[in-house]
Amino acid sequence: MEPGSTVDAVRSQRVLCGNSICPAVIVIKDGKILSIHPDSELPFNDKWKVLDVGNKLVMPGVVDCHVHVNEPGRVSWEGYWTATRAAAAGGVTTIVDMPLNSIPPTTTLESFREKMQAAEGQCFVDTAFWGGVVPGNQWELRPMIQAGVAGFKCFLIHSGVDEFPHVTDGDLHITMKQLMGTGSVLLFHAEREIQTIPVKDEDPCEYSTFLRSRPDLMEIEAIRTITQLCLQYQVRCHIVHLSSAQPLKLIQEARQAGAPLTVETTHHYLNLSAEHIPPGATQFKCCPPIRGEANQEQLWLALKTGQIDMVVSDHSPCTPDLKKLETGDFTQAWGGISSLQFGLSLFWTTASQKGFSLSDVVRLLCQKPAELCGLGNQKGCLLPGHDADLVIWDPEKESEVTASCIHHKHKLTPYLGCKLRGEVCTTLLRGRIIYSHGFFSPQPLGKHLLISQPQSQASL
Repeated sequence: MEPGSTVDAVRSQRVLCGNSICPAVIVIKDGKILSIHPDSELPFNDKWKVLDVGNKLVMPGVVDCHVHVNEPGRVSWEGYWTATRAAAAGGVTTIVDMPLNSIPPTTTLESFREKMQAAEGQCFVDTAFWGGVVPGNQWELRPMIQAGVAGFKCFLIHSGVDEFPHVTDGDLHITMKQLMGTGSVLLFHAEREIQTIPVKDEDPCEYSTFLRSRPDLMEIEAIRTITQLCLQYQVRCHIVHLSSAQPLKLIQEARQAGAPLTVETTHHYLNLSAEHIPPGATQFKCCPPIRGEANQEQLWLALKTGQIDMVVSDHSPCTPDLKKLETGDFTQAWGGISSLQFGLSLFWTTASQKGFSLSDVVRLLCQKPAELCGLGNQKGCLLPGHDADLVIWDPEKESEVTASCIHHKHKLTPYLGCKLRGEVCTTLLRGRIIYSHGFFSPQPLGKHLLISQPQSQASL
């Protein structure tokens, strides 16, 4: 079937339902999963358009709840058209766009409407939106919740862009009082400035120089503040892109004490390590930084034990010149990694070697991200009544990341040349083919997802 086609049923010898993989047929009606049948039990309607994918694996589309699209205002960095095409090519059927680095940032009701207008008619996948918390915008928060933002993000340290200033402890208390009883969630970039002793004559082209400037203690101190606030106000809180394993004990203790707290990590912290970053390779720079291999192993263990709830891309592209490749200066380069298209394969490449199952993939990349942003009742699972968002892929096939296969606006990524396990063949959004074997639907078929928050949503 051609991209853009509507599918009535998907048939495969490998459909991932819950914790089991079995032959099945997924029947689709009006963009929703109507029913799922064992393959031998379903009498086919001759008029149905059936997509038979043989032995390819069928599972829910990935939900990536940490994406920087940068539109409006910085479309030279990315934009909805290219970002969502890359998402579709990677089996991602829903993204949640961060409130920065667009101009204006999504910190007012007006700027939220401006962002939705910019995204209109450009999205190949469904798109939801995070709002932002900055000093002085507390009266915008409830109107933005009513308008449909998924929640809010704040920084406890300079965000990297001046138009999205970080918040103080006083701002946080004001914000928490505004969010109490709303069911919304507050996301934290969890680093705080600490006093460090500068080292003279360090080489800015050595990755170790940058790594020493963002020590684990910055994350520990930020998370100490977050856990205290979360316990005090009982407002849902979420730690984005956890890089250091050292604060995991703080997080676990807070949860045991009743904090409605969740945490994510990213593909780059799970797949890249400080020991293997060459001098001047600024495409590896992000904040918080990629740390060492021993730390990485602790993150994988935390995923296995449920201490980390989900894995996201934190896709944060920029124009190549901002990466300062000509000088290789890590201290001056933009901090952000492009990976939206490759998250599923990146995760499975390593996870499959560490004893993770395909049902773990669904839990960490689909179900839990959907629940975080209020979409758990329609995204992230193969269940009747859920949107028929499907990724059809070959978990065994290996392929190399080349510039020609990248659909992001810019091809600069630390994964160029990497061999990954798992290749996406076809992606369906609400029962329509949006991507198949290198080709996209003729028109964007994604919708804006406006979130209706229950007044007292429990923690995940």
